Amino acid sequence: MRLLIQRVSEARCHIDGTIFSEIGRGLMVLVGVGYDDTAEDIEWLTKKLVQLRIFDDEAGVMNLSVTDIGGEVMLVSQFTLHAMTKKGNRPSWIKAAPEAISKPLYENFVRSVEQALGRKVATGSFGADMKIELTNDGPVTIWIDSKAKE
Repeated sequence: MRLLIQRVSEARCHIDGTIFSEIGRGLMVLVGVGYDDTAEDIEWLTKKLVQLRIFDDEAGVMNLSVTDIGGEVMLVSQFTLHAMTKKGNRPSWIKAAPEAISKPLYENFVRSVEQALGRKVATGSFGADMKIELTNDGPVTIWIDSKAKE
């Protein structure tokens, strides 16, 4: 499972020209589910996401998590995070899980993050054509892959 995490001052998900969901200060996270992802990936990434210290403390040092600041979270499914571009110029998606696998895992990840935060998170709509509007704060963008655990 792969996450592309962006620290934002605000983010919105538009579907069919209307706002589907939105958040204020917090994390806008693109979530890519791979064919070999499991509940263990969800558990590890949930802890990492809610404890990731990328918000400034009173000294201006990135020392606070989204939990610490009471920030909001938006999770949007994004199979293209598993693009393989080694050969040619057209990406391959063979490492991305098909919907029958990825949708339940994405939904379980949403529930896991909500449980860890103790509140609802904003989402996109799985498989929809979405337009994501955000203000990246910093900018701060972090890539995490549960298979690499770097």
